[in-house]
Amino acid sequence: MLDGADTTVVGVVGNIYQTSLEAEPAAEAYTPMAQGPATFAELVIHTSGDPYLVLPAVKAAVLAVLPDVPLRTVRTMEEVIARRVAQRRLNMLLLGLFGVLGLVISAVGIYGVMAYTVSQRTREIGVRMALGASRANVISMVMLRASALVAAGLAIGAVTAWALSGTASRFLFRLEHHDLRAFAVAVATLAVAALIASAIPARRAASVDPMIALRAE
Repeated sequence: MLDGADTTVVGVVGNIYQTSLEAEPAAEAYTPMAQGPATFAELVIHTSGDPYLVLPAVKAAVLAVLPDVPLRTVRTMEEVIARRVAQRRLNMLLLGLFGVLGLVISAVGIYGVMAYTVSQRTREIGVRMALGASRANVISMVMLRASALVAAGLAIGAVTAWALSGTASRFLFRLEHHDLRAFAVAVATLAVAALIASAIPARRAASVDPMIALRAE
């Protein structure tokens, strides 16, 4: 029964997202236009090629059946979906740009910390090299120190992000806020950026002249 009248069901269709791609589909029923008043209608056509190539034929067919009804707002499904997600795409673009900016700031900060650490250990590095330590040994020492700091920071950051990820759930569409793949990509990206930022101070430490380093305060 539909609207208080007996209705014959002639078919069942799958879930249709009508008003929003983010809202779950609601129960709906399709009725013929001849059986009820209709203020507007949408015509959906599936084509195997360019949809705009069949537009003249579609307009002619609609004009032949409904001569008083104009055909307005012709769009492809890709254009419809693009309009629906345009605001979401803009928001994600802005968040992505802020993420890249945060990554750059983090890399610069790590570079500054490691450069300061190397400068504070200049005399120690000179002694090690004077006693026979090779460039590879010095680079390994600095990179191990950097790796320890990066690992500690990533562990603290990952735990904090996991705990606070629920606040980002309203920005996600059909994605889990506890997606391990996203966390893995984020951790790997930060780790690579941190190690690259640490490589320059490490190479600088390996190029220290032992005699100059031994005279450093």
